[in-house]
Parts: sequence; C-alpha cells; structure tokens
Amino acid sequence: MSSASNPPAAKGALEGLRVVEMGQLIAGPFAGKMLGEFGAEVVKIEPPGEGDPLRHWRMMKDGTSVWWQVQSRNKRSIALDLRSAQGQEIARSLIAQADVLIENFRPGTLEGWGLGYERLAGLNPGLVMLRISGYGQSGPYRDLPGFGVIGEAMGGLRHLTGEPGRVPVRCGISIGDSLAALHGVIGVLMALYHRKVNGGRGQVIDVALHEAVFNMMESLVPEYSAFGAVRQAAGSALPGIAPSNAYRCSDGFVLVAGNGDSIFKRLMQAIGRADLADDPQLAGNPGRVARVAEIDAAIQAWTEGKTVDQVLALLGPARVPAGKVYTAADIAADPHYRARDMLLRQVTREGLALEVPGVVPKLSDTPGSVRSAAPRLGEDTDEVLRGIGLLAEGIAALRAAKVVA
Repeated sequence: MSSASNPPAAKGALEGLRVVEMGQLIAGPFAGKMLGEFGAEVVKIEPPGEGDPLRHWRMMKDGTSVWWQVQSRNKRSIALDLRSAQGQEIARSLIAQADVLIENFRPGTLEGWGLGYERLAGLNPGLVMLRISGYGQSGPYRDLPGFGVIGEAMGGLRHLTGEPGRVPVRCGISIGDSLAALHGVIGVLMALYHRKVNGGRGQVIDVALHEAVFNMMESLVPEYSAFGAVRQAAGSALPGIAPSNAYRCSDGFVLVAGNGDSIFKRLMQAIGRADLADDPQLAGNPGRVARVAEIDAAIQAWTEGKTVDQVLALLGPARVPAGKVYTAADIAADPHYRARDMLLRQVTREGLALEVPGVVPKLSDTPGSVRSAAPRLGEDTDEVLRGIGLLAEGIAALRAAKVVA
C-alpha cells in the first residue's frame, strides 16, 4: 500500500494554479479535490461555526466524516462569513489573486454578495469561474433548488435504473454531483488553455447537474427522435446489446459481457454451447438481441451451479470479459488496486491512519498526489489572510467581529 505521506517527487501538472473554492458538499468540492490532487493550491472558504456540512455527513471518526478526509485533502481552510460586507471584501481580495473560482450556490447568490463574475473579472480579468448548479445560470428553472438526485432524475438516468416496472432506484452514490464536477474540471482546463493562447482573459463555465447526467445518456434522445422509442429500465442487462448481464452463481453474481461478435463465440464455446456459437443468426448483435432471452438462459444455466471464482477461472482463459460484483472489502483485498496505487494510506490531522482512494487519472510525468491531509475548520485562516496583506491586529479585529474564525 502506498503512503500519502510520500508523494511522487515530480511536480503536479497544475502546480502554480491558484484556486478559491466556495462550494459545499459534493459537486464544487469534488472539482476542487481533483485540481488539488494535481498540484493546484486550493483555498476553501467555509462558513464559521460548522463549516462545510460534509464534515458531518455519513460515518464519522473523531467527530469528523471520513468522507471529508478524502474530499478535502490538499486544501487549506479559511472560515469566512460571506454574508458580511467585510467577508465579501476579503473574498474579493482572495479571488483577485486567483486563477480559478469554484462555486455551487444557487444562481444569484454570489451576485447578491457582490461577487458576480462581472465585478470579479473587473478585478481579475483572467479569472476562470466554475459555476455548478441544479439547472444552470439561465433558463426557466434556474432559481429552483437542485441536488444531484434531482439532476439524475431530470437527466434521464433514474428512469433507467432498477428492475422493469418497479420503483426507480439510485446507484448508491451521488453520481449526479460527481458527473457535474468532472464536467466542471474539464471546462476549467479548457478555459485555462483558451486563456493562455487567446490574450489572457478568463470566462465562466456554467455546469447544470441535470445536463452533466444527460450528457452520459448515449442514444436515449436519438432513438426517441428516430423511432419514438422511450428507453425503459432493464435491470442488470444492457438493452439492445447482447449478451451483457449479471448471472447468478452459487455464491453471488458474476457480470459477463459477451456482446462482441468474436467474444460471443468464445463465450458459447466456453460454456459448452457450440450450437449457439456456430448459429449464423447469432453472428451479429441484431440477431443476438432478438434471442437475448434464450442466450441469457443458456449462460445462467451454466453459471448457477458454479461459484463466482470458478466462472471467472473458466472465462478468463477464453478471453471473455467477466467480473465479480465488488464490495468495499473486495476492493481493499484486491492486488490490482494496490499495484496501481489506488489504495493509499492517509493520516488525518488527528493522527488517524485511513486507507483512502488513490488519484485518477494516472499521468506519467506529472502524477497527482496527496500532499496534505484535509484541514480543520479555519485552520489556515491567519496564513491566508496574511497572504493578502492583512496584519495581526487586523486579523484579530476580524476575528473579534466574527467575520473570520
């Protein structure tokens, strides 16, 4: 297991990039996390008192969420009251020195605080501003509250998850927020490139949660446009592509993707169904889709008397893509995860050693790393304020006024 306390010697790809993060919970902070892992300096502004609510979400150790320890690594924390005039002025001073601002408040919130893009760009023309919201900065729904779950529903994903005819289910994580963050990071990198080659001006990246989900929906709308077809939930199968499904074994489930033409032949031979392997009607995907129930039944009949490991041992040599359904315990025990540094040892500010996810993607020359643990609330307030020119007595006055903490 690699240790987060021993990061790669190479410089991060984003070293020297200055980021101010105003987001809370998942979408904005996840974008900040990715930029920080590749070398950006990320200053996270949190409200005094409780800070980012993610500090207290899900399972906690020593009073802090272990999720927080991953989401906020490589960041510095300043506790700042953005609702106060003094807090807003400090924020403007920080942003004036930044390359990127990340925020995921409801549209109009920053404008109400005197932190709209036009005003900020007047102070810092090169500023790249990432704005993540439920419905985007424009359109008839812009002022509605929106969380990732709503974005997943409006983006078309929830209608497809679950078993046919049953209640739509979520995939167990906040995938809508994470997809929005990933699109946001892509937008930031494109805007930074444009700034570099086109005169140094920044711009706004407007990411809506539902649009980030919708961008993943493949052929959903073209099929409706061409055929009037409304794609429906299909459980564990991949509709229109066969065979690709989950099959019951004696001790669990195995995922088998035999939907390539040559893969299908090898799969059928491996399960002892040469008749299906040699059937000309099944040589291409359209023919297999027409007889998917028959094919699934044949695979299921073969897997149900075997363990997952036995199935994988037989399909591996046949070069058929197959895999078990991993739990957290499976991931922690898997040698491939460890060989690729996807499980790191990270020590919190309280001294707790945690095993945490590694950094993605893998860059050969400028790899990402975990350089510092997630901060305590306001831990870096004084240092950050000194960086914009405030002296000790001024910081003390702000603290006394509860503008900072």
